[in-house]
Amino acid sequence: MSKISRFGKELYTGERSFDFVGRRILWYVISAVVLVIVTGGLMLQGGLNLGIDFTGGTRYTVTVQQADQELADELRSAVGDTDVTAADGATVRTAGGESIVIETKAIADGSEADQSIIEAITATADVPEDDISRTGIGPSWGERVATKAGLALGIFLVGVVLFIWIYFREWKMSVAAVVALFHDVLLTVGVYAIIGFEVSPATVTGFLTILGYSLYDTVVVFDKVKENTRNLSLKKQTYAQAANLAVNQTLVRSINTTIVGLLPVVAILYVSAVQLGTSSLKDISLVLFVGMAVGTYSSIFIATPLLVHLKSREKDVVDAEKRAEARMREADKYAAVPVFDDGMPVPAADEPEELRESEPDDLHEAGVARGTSPNTSPTGRGRNVPNQQRSVSDSGAAGRPQPKRESRSKRK
Repeated sequence: MSKISRFGKELYTGERSFDFVGRRILWYVISAVVLVIVTGGLMLQGGLNLGIDFTGGTRYTVTVQQADQELADELRSAVGDTDVTAADGATVRTAGGESIVIETKAIADGSEADQSIIEAITATADVPEDDISRTGIGPSWGERVATKAGLALGIFLVGVVLFIWIYFREWKMSVAAVVALFHDVLLTVGVYAIIGFEVSPATVTGFLTILGYSLYDTVVVFDKVKENTRNLSLKKQTYAQAANLAVNQTLVRSINTTIVGLLPVVAILYVSAVQLGTSSLKDISLVLFVGMAVGTYSSIFIATPLLVHLKSREKDVVDAEKRAEARMREADKYAAVPVFDDGMPVPAADEPEELRESEPDDLHEAGVARGTSPNTSPTGRGRNVPNQQRSVSDSGAAGRPQPKRESRSKRK
């Protein structure tokens, strides 16, 4: 068995465990600090870099023989060198093998600025003006796109709450899952804003995708929590211990799934950002990369610890905690009982008979083992010898004389 397989087996059986639930305050603090940092970065950047699909603008699509990144960079420089203010910071990207898309702020059709942009494109790409198609996108279209995206997000969140509530029959699991989702979205939005990538419809698609991925990982952990905490009153674990075991049991699976999912996303991000330059693939791949990594983190460090925190006052959970404390006290009750150890002195077999017979006869007759004193040394199963109340005598209840045990020195 490999080390990884052995490690996973030990986590599943509980032989090895990481205390994710017990340190939930630490995870809350770390998450809060990261969220403050990314929120500050979002505010310093002045918000997200929204594309023209949301803010409105003008899109020029140029048909060329070979669309590559070198020609796209040349067109970006040529358009930026014009005196058109709306062309500052224009977005230029390839679209397939024979098209290049140039997006600027809104420019009136047929205006002098519009003609300057077209002339710069024709001169740089060496194409006729007929190979350039112009599309104007108004702000109202961007508002409709943003409204539909928000509506889709709202429907998704409502569906999440209802699904988890119906499947697990536990509304607190729904709350914990939604909080983890908001954590993932806010962190991903902050990172996206700090890097400065443009928000496009592909970005919105990526956001919805990472929400589904994060929810999937959280549901897997919650399903294991439900399995471990079923019939909690019959188990020796507390709710927190059972939930922490569930996280450890799914830890290796979550890590492996995340790595396998991130590998193709990293490849797409590298190709789109380095090889192809600006493209819609770069937008969606960055969202997927950040969101998938954060989703795994939230399912382990946010969702399950928060669930345990929310259920900490329930009667079944409190009773399980009390039973665990009672078991601990019961175990400590016998912790001071001396037991035989290799280092303890053992009476010599050749001890003189005088010493052996020097013990009080009345104790021996009372059934106290030789070599012990009353109520000082445990005998039998860890019990103390009771104090002697009176000497042992015949009660006469049997109606006949009873045999008496005499000490060795009085035997004939």
